[in-house]
Formats: sequence, structure tokens, C-alpha cells
Amino acid sequence: MKSVVAIFKGPDPIEVTLTALETIKDKMSFLSDKRQILIKPNYITAQHPSTGITTDCRVVEGIVRFLKGLGRDDIIIGEGSGLTNTFNAFKVAGLDKVSEKWNVKLVDLNNDNFVEVYPPNPLALERVKVARTALESVIISVPKLKVHRLTTVTLGLKNMMGALASKGSMHNGRLNENIVDLASVLKPSLTVIDGIIAGEGHELSGSPVEMNLVIAGTDPVAVDAVGAAVMGISPTEVKHLVLAEKKGLGTCRLENIEVIGEPIERVRRKFRRSFLSFFLSR
Repeated sequence: MKSVVAIFKGPDPIEVTLTALETIKDKMSFLSDKRQILIKPNYITAQHPSTGITTDCRVVEGIVRFLKGLGRDDIIIGEGSGLTNTFNAFKVAGLDKVSEKWNVKLVDLNNDNFVEVYPPNPLALERVKVARTALESVIISVPKLKVHRLTTVTLGLKNMMGALASKGSMHNGRLNENIVDLASVLKPSLTVIDGIIAGEGHELSGSPVEMNLVIAGTDPVAVDAVGAAVMGISPTEVKHLVLAEKKGLGTCRLENIEVIGEPIERVRRKFRRSFLSFFLSR
């Protein structure tokens, strides 16, 4: 059976997010899970989402509204920023207002209790300390649609690095393998890529690209693969996606993915990439 990924486009980020999630609702087996739901956006820095660097709070609000509509109140929004104060990043992005409006708690994962875990059959990461909140929650990964110097793309799987005690420890020359090992212990149940204003150049370049897209699905590898393809990058060129498929975390092959909503060909745009990324991602 093919993995299903939804791509929807429109002027209202909240409504586009709701449409994408409603379309794949029957794939969301995690909705019967009694654990709390952690919405994990990407706020590596305290930059406004219009820069193409951080997650749009309106996509997060769409997810919260969807879950609340299903009667789920056990929702938190959590991130552990790598380069700034997490709560400052929340405020710059407007998440403080979303939190207040929907009565959803904001959590700085950098201040969480950390648990040492041991990824099964590791490619490189034999042990790692992760936030207990992430470990004990159903995870919804909400990354920005953008490229990356070291890993070609930075999407739902790589977004899990925000739950680590030490983000820098992942950059040991085997970052792609480490991402896959981490995903085997912190695997998102749902990935919702914010492609409203995406980012080209590299992960911190502040080179925004207006796309007005939301990409969502329950196979985290497939969603990232579709995200890569939308940016004009072959998923098989993304090392951690290929490794994740080999490890059984999902599929990165487009022929094994059913895209509903907008076809990839209709929304694809070739993203400019950092010159260094062609060499560093190898």
C-alpha cells in the first residue's frame, strides 16, 4: 500500500492546514493514542516566519484547531531552540497569541528533564539524551520547507533535533545517520510541513520563497520526500531519507507515494541552494 501525502495550496494558512489534515484524517491512527500530543515546530532562531527560517504560527494554529475539533485538549507546543531563547522565538513568531487563544501550553524543551535512550540497531548514534516530554508524547512535527547546507533539506525528521539535550553533538561528521537513529526513537506520528513562505539558499539564509503550501502525512519519510521534490530536489539525493527508508521508517520513493490535492509537478519550484551544500551533503 502506498504512503499518502497531501499537498494543498491557498491564501489562508489556517484553512489550508485544516483542509490538508481533514483529507488525511482516516490515516491518523495516532488519534486513538491516549498520550498527550506534542506539536513540535522549528524555531532554531528568533526570526519571523516571513524570513523563510521558522515555522508559521498560523500552520500551528490550524493543527491546534483541527485537534480541538476532534475533542483533543491534551495538546502542548514544544521546542528547544538551538540558537536563541525559545520563548523569545515563540513570541516573535506569534505563538504566544496562539497559546493564549486556544489555551495550549508552550514548553521550552531545553528546560525539560532529559532521558538517555539507545536507538535500536544504530547506524551511528548509540546513545542520546532526549526531552522526556517528547519521548512520552505523540509527536506532530511541523518543520519549515527549506534547504540545508549539511543535509540538503531540513524537514520533519531533522526537526526532532530540537528535543535533544545537546544539538551540537549530532554534528560529528555523521549527521545524516544520526538523524535517522534519532527518528527511530522520536518518530513523528504526523508531519505537517509549513510551505507558506519557504526558505531557499540554506537553513539560515533568510531568503524567503512564497509558496502558500502545506504538505502533510503520517509517513514521516514520505512527507519529507515530497517536500524535497517540491523544492526541486530528488528524494534519493537526500542521504538521511534513503537511510531512513532502509531502516524501515517509511518510504522516500515517489513511485511508492500517493499524492493527493496538488500534484508535485504543479507546485514544484527549483530552490536555490548554497554552493557549499553540494559538497557538504555528500
